[in-house]
Amino acid sequence: MRKVNTNKMAEVSWASPKGKFGGTGREISEELGREPASTDLMKRHPFDVEIMRIPPGKSPCPFHSHSAQWEFYHVISGRGVARDQNGNTAIEAGDAFIFRPGEPHQLLNDGTEDLIVYVVADNPIGESCHYPDSNKWIVYSPQQQLIRSEPLDYYDGEE
Repeated sequence: MRKVNTNKMAEVSWASPKGKFGGTGREISEELGREPASTDLMKRHPFDVEIMRIPPGKSPCPFHSHSAQWEFYHVISGRGVARDQNGNTAIEAGDAFIFRPGEPHQLLNDGTEDLIVYVVADNPIGESCHYPDSNKWIVYSPQQQLIRSEPLDYYDGEE
C-alpha cells in the first residue's frame, strides 16, 4: 500500500501570463506514483485526484470541454461559480457535480476566500480538449499540442 498525507503535501501553483487564470493544487495521484504521460495503465492510474485551491477572482483554467474525460468536483470550502454551456451556477461547500465528455465547463472563484475543491478525473488515453471561447483544440497525441491552424500557446485568445 502506498500512503500520503495530503496535509503535508506541497502545493503546485500555476498562473497565466496576464494573471486571469491561476491556482494551486495538491496532486494526490502523482504523489502516489501516477505517471501522467505513461501509456502503461499500472503507471498511469485509472483516475486522477487533486485538491485544488482557487484564489478569489481567479479561474484555474479557460472554459473547455474534454473529448473523453469525465470530471467530478466536490466543493470543500468557499464559494464560486461553475460555468457550463447553459450559463453560470453558484457553488458552495458541500456541492458536488460532474462534467461528462463534451460538456464545456469552467470554475471561477467570485467569493472573498479561497475556493477549495476535490477533483477526480478519469484518464482516457487519446484525450483532447476544445476551448470554445478561443476556438482552439489541445491534442495529446503523440505530444501535447495546441492547434487552430498552427501551434499555439495555452492561453492564446483567453486573456
